Amino acid sequence: SLRSLYQQALRNMPNIPPASYIIQHLNQFLERQRELVLGPDISDRRNVMDELLQSEGIQQAILTETVRSNRAPSLVKAEARKDLQEIVSDYSNSAVRFFELILNWLWTQLYDGVEVHNFQTVRDNADQYHIVYVPCHRSHIDYLLLSFVIYQRGLMVPHIAAGDNLNVPVLGEFLRRGGGFFIRRSFKGDFLYTSVFKEYLYSLVSRDAPLEYFIEGGRSRTGRLLPPKTGMLAMTIHAQLRQTHVTSGLNAPANSKTNSSKPIIFIPAYIGYERLMEGSTYVGELLGKPKEAESIFGVIKAARKIERIFGKVHLNFGEPILLSDVLKKYHAEEVHLKSNQDILPDNTVKAISGLAVNIMENINRAAVITPVSLLALVLLATPKHALDEDVCIKQLETYQHIAQAAAYDERIKLPNLTGREIIAHGLQLKLIRRVQHLLGDMISIEEGQGVLLTYFRNNILHLFIMPSFIAALVQHNGKIQRDEIMRIIFTLYPFLKAELFLKWNIEELPQELEREIAALMQNGLILNDGYDSLYSPAPNTEEHNQLSVLAAPVQQSLERYFMTLLLISQQGSGKVTVQHVQDLSSLLGQRLSVLYEFNSPEFFDKTLFASFLTSLEAQGYVQTDEQNVLHFDHRLTDIAQDAHRVLNVDTLNTLHQMTSVSDEEIQIAMMSLARKKEKRHRKQAS
Repeated sequence: SLRSLYQQALRNMPNIPPASYIIQHLNQFLERQRELVLGPDISDRRNVMDELLQSEGIQQAILTETVRSNRAPSLVKAEARKDLQEIVSDYSNSAVRFFELILNWLWTQLYDGVEVHNFQTVRDNADQYHIVYVPCHRSHIDYLLLSFVIYQRGLMVPHIAAGDNLNVPVLGEFLRRGGGFFIRRSFKGDFLYTSVFKEYLYSLVSRDAPLEYFIEGGRSRTGRLLPPKTGMLAMTIHAQLRQTHVTSGLNAPANSKTNSSKPIIFIPAYIGYERLMEGSTYVGELLGKPKEAESIFGVIKAARKIERIFGKVHLNFGEPILLSDVLKKYHAEEVHLKSNQDILPDNTVKAISGLAVNIMENINRAAVITPVSLLALVLLATPKHALDEDVCIKQLETYQHIAQAAAYDERIKLPNLTGREIIAHGLQLKLIRRVQHLLGDMISIEEGQGVLLTYFRNNILHLFIMPSFIAALVQHNGKIQRDEIMRIIFTLYPFLKAELFLKWNIEELPQELEREIAALMQNGLILNDGYDSLYSPAPNTEEHNQLSVLAAPVQQSLERYFMTLLLISQQGSGKVTVQHVQDLSSLLGQRLSVLYEFNSPEFFDKTLFASFLTSLEAQGYVQTDEQNVLHFDHRLTDIAQDAHRVLNVDTLNTLHQMTSVSDEEIQIAMMSLARKKEKRHRKQAS
């Protein structure tokens, strides 16, 4: 307040007029507020590139590349300038104001509304920290959505790292004026480009310009979070750790006013849709069509669907992660770098990997349970993907009760709708249909929407995976000891954690399982005999049927795990490579998916098998040699012994038959896959 400032002036600066002291503090406050809204002072793009070319980092890179390539310095400098022209943004406040009008119209035309949750997280940290937004990547329009929401709430639009495939006429300029800067998908081995890009990123970090990039790299086609890509994280942290020793001349970053910058804080963000503009494209890609690169054509094709109903879009900001806390955890807080050529030490590299996983977990901790995702979770768990309407209503409301009783995280958002209202919403979006019948209406997945609904189920699968696992064990065994539940889940939890980026450490698991068991008992889905055993409700009761539906979501993950374990153990230690196991598991998964009512392509996603194999190695169940051949001992086969506790006899027999693959069959399959890959590469090249 003015009174407190006046008192500070009298106490701290008695030799100057109090009015001068107050004016100085007010000017500093207003400057901070201006920077929060408009960002740091940025000169025009040409000056930024000129200053970057004169920076010590790029000058040194030009000299090194000149010697290495034996080219004239002028040619190398021209290449560096060309790289900068390809990379550097051209942010314009007036352009952003114009884009706001267009986007405001777009959201009202395309969606029923944009619901924003926990934005106060951003506001509370904007003044003190340098913000790096790290959202999940679901759609073409994620870029636009996040920038629109931030700008509408009075903060500066972040500088966004975009793939260079978006740097095309019209679209590229549009993104560049809105703060987008472009990065090649791969530039390993290109020393000059790497140095130029790192120097540009260093200039943004030094100016405290807010940043945004998608840590998954590309858009998820399955609705699950993709394994994180750590390249941008590493370069951001590298820039933060660099030390500037002079404030002017060649050592100073472009447009910097000071040596120091704010500490970096990463803010994860969950983006959830009820319908996707690219939905049909994703389904095609999952069924085997080549992935469609992000381009102006993809945006135009998506925009043509503007007359359709797309429901609501949700943006939920997750728990922030302070970089200094992560570095301290890995004993990397004292690391200091002097140039963009300095190599990050091992402890910092480990910190980056840990940070990446932490970001993914915090994105999932901010998930939004939409009516569509709940419907998908329930209906896809039934044999015919249909339920009596009254039963469906009860199942939906039971899931809501479980989510409330054993809340995954305080940031999770639930729909404020009854089961009947959720069904009405799904009907409006034409994702489900009502089948009228004299004995009671039924709710079924709309024809052709089954595969797409797996996407929305996967958005929230992690929230229900533990109650589903408990339900599967109780339902399959009829009666089971608590200790046995704990033992089996403890064995398989590391694989689920890696696949779904679950938030609990192994030490937290017992308490969480007790919470989940209590929630299931509270809803009557499992019973307690008064001692240490849990058992299923009587067959053909409503509660038993609900338990069976709840048990289904975890089954696909467990079937994939045991299928891969059987495949490895049947081939024998030292007989098969990691790549062969991934490829064969994916092929077997394709066959196994036929067991479902519709072909479920996400079931044989290679990234899921890769994640499982990585987890097996991390847990010490397998080792790889220099030729990437898998080696293992009895511990691997011991895990497979638990298959009978969670999978029925028919499924186990099918898995045993499918995984009994001869050496000749493996060779034929690998040759066929190699031909397909070569054919695809030739097609892409042409």
